[in-house]
Amino acid sequence: MEKAIEIVNLRKTYKDFALKDINLSLPKGYIMGFVGANGAGKSTTLGCLLGMLKADSGSIKIFDKDIKTLTNADKEKIGVVMDGVPFAQMFCLKDIDAVFKNLYSNWDSEKFLSLCSRFGLPPKKQIKDYSTGMRAKLNISMAISHNPQLLVLDEATSGLDPVVRDEILDILQDFVCDENRSILMSSHITSDLEKICDYIAFIKNGEIVFVENKDTLQEKYAVVHLAKEQYEKLDKTAVVGAKITDYNVSALVLKDKISGEYAAEKPSIEDIMLYYTKEVK
Repeated sequence: MEKAIEIVNLRKTYKDFALKDINLSLPKGYIMGFVGANGAGKSTTLGCLLGMLKADSGSIKIFDKDIKTLTNADKEKIGVVMDGVPFAQMFCLKDIDAVFKNLYSNWDSEKFLSLCSRFGLPPKKQIKDYSTGMRAKLNISMAISHNPQLLVLDEATSGLDPVVRDEILDILQDFVCDENRSILMSSHITSDLEKICDYIAFIKNGEIVFVENKDTLQEKYAVVHLAKEQYEKLDKTAVVGAKITDYNVSALVLKDKISGEYAAEKPSIEDIMLYYTKEVK
């Protein structure tokens, strides 16, 4: 399977934090959600991936090329959405279109203006007067309109209302209808990732805990609700994490390691993240 991204044994050390042997692989034609708590290492990993930070060791490839050898043409195939719109606040859509025509050889004015229209962006309003939702839509429109093969999104839907987020998710799903296109999407809004992602990568304290197919991941685990007496008899090697009160226990377990009758439910991505932070007693 061809890979859009391949990160092998990536390390980056700061005084009080370190990425430790990060291994991450995104096949072409798929969407991967990148999740973890604040400070877990998501932004540092993305910074190294995009060449904004220099890794201490390890290798990073995009389109099967080491990122140090990417040409300008290769870099044009990468669309990036970070927080904030990197343009003068007095710009309007026609100004952005004019600038990007000179920045990207594959810039598609028709696609850009069509996306902006689909998103309901006012063509004559200056960016300084845009709402948070409008700016997010603009960022996505700009990233897609130079026809990239890879989108790297860092909290692209953060702070947006559900209607706006749903519009953006539709655009992203349309984007990967072309099997040569891929998305790596960091987000705290795990419900968004559940809707569109094929894979989920979870990072904790600078280390990758798992990278798995989303559907397989949710079938692998179950949330069980037990009396404390039942929990005490449970094989603890099956338990990922548990919430324990004076009267009962809720636990994330590996389904294939438990037996017996338990009140179980399919976990959300957020459930899996949260239980991984809980101690097993």
